[in-house]
Parts: sequence; C-alpha cells; structure tokens
Amino acid sequence: MRVTEWASVRRLSVFSLLTTGLTLSVCSGAQASDITLGIIGPHEYDLPVDFSPFNVLVQYGDGNAAGSTYNGQGTRQAKGGSHTWSGLTKYVHFRSFDAIPHVGFAFEVIQSESYVLANGTNYGGLGGTIVGPAAWFKPNAHSTFGFQTFMQTPSGTRYSLASHNWSNISSFIFDYEWKHFSFDGDAGAVTSSTRHVRGQDSYYPGVVFYSNLRFSWKATKLFEPFLAFDWQNVAGTYNNTQNAYVNDSYSRETALGLGAMLNISKHYSFTARYSHSVEGRNVPETNAYYIKFVYLW
Repeated sequence: MRVTEWASVRRLSVFSLLTTGLTLSVCSGAQASDITLGIIGPHEYDLPVDFSPFNVLVQYGDGNAAGSTYNGQGTRQAKGGSHTWSGLTKYVHFRSFDAIPHVGFAFEVIQSESYVLANGTNYGGLGGTIVGPAAWFKPNAHSTFGFQTFMQTPSGTRYSLASHNWSNISSFIFDYEWKHFSFDGDAGAVTSSTRHVRGQDSYYPGVVFYSNLRFSWKATKLFEPFLAFDWQNVAGTYNNTQNAYVNDSYSRETALGLGAMLNISKHYSFTARYSHSVEGRNVPETNAYYIKFVYLW
C-alpha cells in the first residue's frame, strides 16, 4: 500500500447510511425525520485504490429530539414531534483486485437498532438488515468518484420497526481533497417494493431522493471541524387498494449541521455533529446529534 493510500485509510473513510428514515410511515402525515445517509462525516468517500484488503467495524449513534413538525405549507408547528435514538453496527470489507487495477471495492453488512419515545409510548429493538457493495476509482490523485447500492430487508424485531417491504438505496459518491480542505458527498435515491401486510391495504412507498455534502477544514492532524448539508425529498405513498395517494404523505427537508472529526490514531477515529432543519414539508424537524466511532484493522 502506498503512503498516499494509507493516508486515506487513516482517515477511516467508510460508507454510511442512517436507516430510520427509510422506514416510512403510511399511517400518519408526517414521515420519519432522519435524512437518508445523514450520518456521513468528512472524508467519507476519500478512498484508496490498489491496496491490500482490510476491514472496518463502525458503530453509529443518532439522537433526534423533534419537538416540532413542518406541515404541508412548510410552517413549523410545536406539535407532533418525537424523540428517537438510532444505532447502526456495521462491518465492511475493503479490497482491490489485480485483474481490475485502479478500482476499489467494498462489501458491507449493517444492522440497525432504534428506540422511540412518542405520544406516551416507548419501544425499541432491531430494524432491517442492510447489505451491499460499492466501487470507486480516482480520476486523479486528489479525487474519488464511485457508486454504492444496498438492499434493506423488510424485517424487524417489532412490527413498528419493520418496513414490511424491500428497499434499494443507491447513490453516486465523490470526494475532492485540497491541502487544507476537503469536500465530499453523495446524491442518490431509495426505491421500495410494494408493502403487503395481511388484513391491511397495500401501499407503494414513494421514491426518495437525497443528497449529503460535507466541507471540512484540516485544522490539525488530530482535529478537523466541518459543515454539513443534508437534503431529502420523498414522493407520496400510493394506496393500491383504494387507488389513491395517502394524504400529506409526501415530505421534504433540508438540514444544516456543524461537527468535528478526531483522528485519534491510524486505527481509530471519532466524529460528532449537531444538525437542525432549516425548512421542511410534512416532516418532524431535525434537531439531532450524530456520533461515529470507527475501528480499522
């Protein structure tokens, strides 16, 4: 592995997605407030090529105190919110192949966990499992461009934590590195199969479009503050049984955040961020903190 490649690995760049926001509710107007892939940090896609295989274990955490919601006209209302805590435990295997030079690959297995406190009730457990590959190349020594695609299972340890349909999360990824700054992000979509639950109407979840951007300042080798931009647009849910869209089932949200990444060593890193909504439609506000701990071997 070349020195420049190991520098990329030291920053512990791994793919990320926050899955709570993918399990969309068809029972109420407001959708889940987490923006798809909103957990990513700086250098998320600053990835090497032509390297020896290595592994990464990641633990993510997210807490969102959504005390307010946005209605269909974009007005923020102090009602209908909830407190949610989410986690992701992820294993990633990175490798390259001599037969495909200058291209990197990764395969991920991710298990989601969540806890919800809302409307006088509280519950928690495991959500769907996510698996999938990613591939990328470097147009030049300072940039990375690639594609990732994942499948989320419909299962969960509780009915309310299961999506009851399969989902595909796919996005283009990019990164560009300057001497003192870094800019990376993604843009993609989530498509889902029809939701079938015995004794209930059949629903087709709307397509989700999303983008996540991170701009960081390499203040020191240890400390790196960054700005975050997250956007998501969810099309309306269609009731196949009644041949009509569910009222107020579409949603949109834009959130801005501020955080910092600590490169503790070549094997460990810790990232923390706070984000808040700046506008939305039919969605609980984002008023959330995110953390990420990474171990590489």
